[in-house]
Amino acid sequence: MNVTGTFFMAIVTLLDQVITLYIWVVIIAAVVTWVRADPYNPIVQVLNRLTEPVYARIRRIMPTTISGIDFAPIILILALQFVKLFFIQLLYGMAA
Repeated sequence: MNVTGTFFMAIVTLLDQVITLYIWVVIIAAVVTWVRADPYNPIVQVLNRLTEPVYARIRRIMPTTISGIDFAPIILILALQFVKLFFIQLLYGMAA
């Protein structure tokens, strides 16, 4: 593998890790909403700032609340998993 391929592989690996980290942020934010944490807590505020803009985009495209349950985190996780399974693997193949 040449230098360009190695560099491209490093970028793809980094992107894969960022997507995995964001999936965990979404999971943690969803769990925090179940326990009704203090909205003034800095950690809760950071989680909301990281997830709510993406949830708002999903909610604009399709209704996500059914019987009082918001499915936006599940839709987001499924979309991120699709990106990981399809595009990241495709990029790994191109780097090799």
